[in-house]
Amino acid sequence: MKKIFVLVMAVCAISFTSCGNKNAQQTEVAEAETEVVAEEDVVQNATADLAAQLEAGDVNKFQEAIEAVKAKAAELLKENPELAKEYLTKVQDFLKENTDKIKALAGDNQLVSTAVSSLVETPAESIVNNLSAALGSVEDAANAKVDEAKQAAADQAQAAKDAVDQKVDEAKQKAADEVNKGAGKVNEKVNEAADKLLKGTGLK
Repeated sequence: MKKIFVLVMAVCAISFTSCGNKNAQQTEVAEAETEVVAEEDVVQNATADLAAQLEAGDVNKFQEAIEAVKAKAAELLKENPELAKEYLTKVQDFLKENTDKIKALAGDNQLVSTAVSSLVETPAESIVNNLSAALGSVEDAANAKVDEAKQAAADQAQAAKDAVDQKVDEAKQKAADEVNKGAGKVNEKVNEAADKLLKGTGLK
């Protein structure tokens, strides 16, 4: 009876383990699919705001949308350079297809014209590389600042320790001087007593 019970429990344990592994795998697959969908949405919606502002005919809002595209590309670059390149390619295709409308909207606005031209004329891969280099420079500068702050803190700590050590050494020296001074007085008294004793016995 005990053997049958143990066997049943073992089968149950295996079943639970199998179900657990299956659920974990399903969760991983679902997360991966969600991530893929999210990436597709990012690319598909890359030009949504640009199209809306172009349709509305608001040059200032269109310029803001251009800046938002650059910011989004920089954000994507940190996690997925290939997705950033795909995103920028989608934007470039939109800008090229709507060149005449954009020129009409931009008019004399050189900021918008320059921003659009830089996005259209520069290959997506080059933009990604430039953004990557810029982000690297910013990160290096931030790390340098952190290192400087750490070094300054270390220097201050060392200076404080040196000051304490100096005070301790001064106190030790002072104590040693006092001991030597006291010892000198004791020796002087001993010598006086010895002289007195020798004189008293006629030996001196």
